[in-house]
Amino acid sequence: MTAQQIADDALPASAKVIEVRVPELKRLFNSMDPSPFRTRDLDPSAEEFIVSSSKELPRDVPLGLLVHLDRPPGPGNEANVLREALHRFLGAQSAVSQRRLKELFRRGRISLLIGLTFLGAAIGASELIEAWLHPSGFITVLRESLVIGGWVAMWRPIEVFLYDWWPIRAEARLYDRLAAMPVRIQYASAEDSEAWRDDWPVAPRCCQEAANAGLR
Repeated sequence: MTAQQIADDALPASAKVIEVRVPELKRLFNSMDPSPFRTRDLDPSAEEFIVSSSKELPRDVPLGLLVHLDRPPGPGNEANVLREALHRFLGAQSAVSQRRLKELFRRGRISLLIGLTFLGAAIGASELIEAWLHPSGFITVLRESLVIGGWVAMWRPIEVFLYDWWPIRAEARLYDRLAAMPVRIQYASAEDSEAWRDDWPVAPRCCQEAANAGLR
């Protein structure tokens, strides 16, 4: 390898590149998560940076991630492992957003049923009051209040189906884009080093077998 070598995925010429600089790859992942890197969650700060950076880019162009790594290269497949870990996590976040959207629509349908039932009851009660009771100022106010209350009950389902769903849908689509983006690593140098053993994976320097197993 040569200094400043970039490893793994090619970034399309049309891609908008999100660049991240870390001293070690493990800094990208949640240190509280005991899972192997392939299934570990991203660090919240790293996720927020990647997501917020992508929101500033055009929606109709492909995305790419370039990780500037302040250490020499490690095993030859570490860029592949990083890509798989990132894609798994971001794909899972997309699935979470899609579940939130389904749950929102489910609540919206229930709210719509309740709202329509209450609106129908309010209008029916208003008509009964008009037919059975002698008109007066109080009766007029009561009738109008029932009708207004019925329409107010419709606000929540209207809010769900007109406004609440599209930000969640946009979030899911964004995570889908991020989960498909190519990932590259740019190393600080090309010198032969064992520094990766303290990074990929987290293991004592002497435990070579455990470290290698974590990359398979």
